[in-house]
Amino acid sequence: MAVTYYGYPKCTTCRKAKKWLDQHGVAYDEFDIKEDPPSEEQLREIIAASGLELKKFFNTSGKVYRENGLKDRLPELSAEEQIRLLAADGMLLKRPIVYDGEKATVGFREEEFESAWS
Repeated sequence: MAVTYYGYPKCTTCRKAKKWLDQHGVAYDEFDIKEDPPSEEQLREIIAASGLELKKFFNTSGKVYRENGLKDRLPELSAEEQIRLLAADGMLLKRPIVYDGEKATVGFREEEFESAWS
């Protein structure tokens, strides 16, 4: 079964993650996070599967995050409002996201990929 991979083609971290998946024979269905971000429903599933806090899904170093002043606004928003924001603009999502229906990783750390996807 293939995992679902959300990445951004110009992102070097995403390219490293894809290279790792390729080298380890992990099949994946690829989605451009900017053109085809996960839906609100998909995000809820991915967030639950990741075991991570919702704020870990925000690309805090991204331009969209900074331009919208989300550092100050996020604490005031409900979880549903935050998920709606993430689903509306894939560039707000930390990437890559890899998900297999049961577990999910956000970002790329080799050790994490090793334990999750080997």
